[in-house]
Amino acid sequence: MLQEYLKLNKNILIAFAASIIISAIIAQILFDQTDYLNTTYTTITDYVIYFSVFSGLFYLDNRKKYQLKSGGTDTVKLKHDLKKLITSLGIAEIVYTVVRWVLQYYFLTVQHYDPYMASIVSQGISTIIYMLVVNFSVKIMRLYKDGN
Repeated sequence: MLQEYLKLNKNILIAFAASIIISAIIAQILFDQTDYLNTTYTTITDYVIYFSVFSGLFYLDNRKKYQLKSGGTDTVKLKHDLKKLITSLGIAEIVYTVVRWVLQYYFLTVQHYDPYMASIVSQGISTIIYMLVVNFSVKIMRLYKDGN
């Protein structure tokens, strides 16, 4: 069970690392856009990169977990676990999106950070909050209970 939490957190952190780097680059490339557009485009980029990397890593870590001895897929168990995972991530994503957008906009407009720095700082703070929410949600949803 602890190993499953560690794999999940590893995948989340690697995905966030990739999205932080790419988002910061995009934020700086779009420095001449209005602050709300820069923030919005950067947040969209963040999601595309994060979910692409996370999905790939999650698949690689769990592809054998749902295989039956016959070679088929245990679709019942897979659907059950995916519902719990998507619910947990969904709750955390809502919190993350609001916090990240507001913080980046604040850093751009009030603090006058460079766009890449506003992106990095807002995403860093939001990631910490996200990690807390997703781990709490996964625990409440009992994703990794009874050998899952």
